[in-house]
Formats: sequence, structure tokens, C-alpha cells
Amino acid sequence: MKVADKTAKTVEEAIELGLAELGVSRDQVTVQVLEEPGKKGLLGLFGSKMARVRINFEDDPGALACEFLKGLTKAMSVNADFEVFNRDEQVKINITGLDLGILIGRRGDTLESIQFLTNLAVAKKLSNKTRIVIDVEGYRKRREETLIVLAKRLAEKVKKSGNRIVLEPMSPQERRIIHTALQNELKVTTFSEGEEPHRRVVLDLKRNHIEKA
Repeated sequence: MKVADKTAKTVEEAIELGLAELGVSRDQVTVQVLEEPGKKGLLGLFGSKMARVRINFEDDPGALACEFLKGLTKAMSVNADFEVFNRDEQVKINITGLDLGILIGRRGDTLESIQFLTNLAVAKKLSNKTRIVIDVEGYRKRREETLIVLAKRLAEKVKKSGNRIVLEPMSPQERRIIHTALQNELKVTTFSEGEEPHRRVVLDLKRNHIEKA
């Protein structure tokens, strides 16, 4: 949140001074009139009072995230562009360019770290919490499709063998994809075990899970 207090002969003049200082437009701010102009001073001896306003500007989370990402990608010697999509209390940023594998890492590990750091950087400058989701060339969508196919294939394997299957450690978001993909399975259940960042999804027959519980 940025704030500018300004004084001028009229409210509009004070507002213009505040907008100029913050470098923003009228539709980006909220204006609080602290004092109206035209009123006489103490006992009418000191002439008319000036208008005094307070301009409040809330930085745009998407712009803040892109600013951070530009610095980060530059430090990594990566040329990239950024597409911003606003959805309610969530901002999605898709990074585009050539040779961006370094931003994804092994199974998205680097991408998750970049997303975490970006959210930290933005949260420090905003009063309202906004979740920032970072993607690279649509990687998350492709990864989601891959995980859904994997989940269904392994569910069939569990049903045939009767043995449970423990997956590799995944992020909370990826574990959620597995759980959602198999939530309507009649014979197979899913649950997570272990501690972050080594928490894993487990697939097991429902009857086995009930017996062990």
C-alpha cells in the first residue's frame, strides 16, 4: 500500500498532486478527503483553509509478480515474456520464451520454488493476500494430464494385484490432482503419508485400508 497526503487550494488539485507523486491514474486509487477547502481559520484571522486529501494506492499483484520474475529470469540469463491472467483472488502468470526448461526443473521442482519465492515477494508489498500461480509454457496443464493418466493406470494395477502403490514425493498441488482423479473409484482409495517435502500419495484397495485402520 502506498499513501500520499497532499494539500492544495481545491480537492481536485490536491488529488492531482497525489496522483503525480505516486505515478498512477485516478481509477487506480481511493481518495480520502481529510479537510475541505474554503473554511476560515481560527477566529477567521488566518484566511481560508486549504484542501487536504489522502491518496491510497494498492499495488497490482500481477505487476509486482512480473517485476520480481523479470529480475529473477534476468539473473538466470533467461529471456522470457509474461502473460498475466486475473481470476478473483488468484493471479496466474504464464512464462513464455525459448529454452525455458531451466525454469521448470526436474518434475517441476524449480517451478515450485519460483512460485514460492514469487508469492513471498508479492505478499511483502500487499495488504490483501493474493495467490500467485506460475506456469511455464503451459507445463502445469501438461503435467496435470500426465498425472491423471498415471493415477488411473496405477489404480487398475492396484485392483489387479491387491497391493498398494506408493508414488514419488509430490507437491500439495500435484497430490491433489491424484486424489481428485481417483475420488470416484469404487475399489481404490488414496491418501498421503510422510512429511513435506517428502510427502507421497498412496493408492490402496479400500478394503485393505479399512482393515489396516
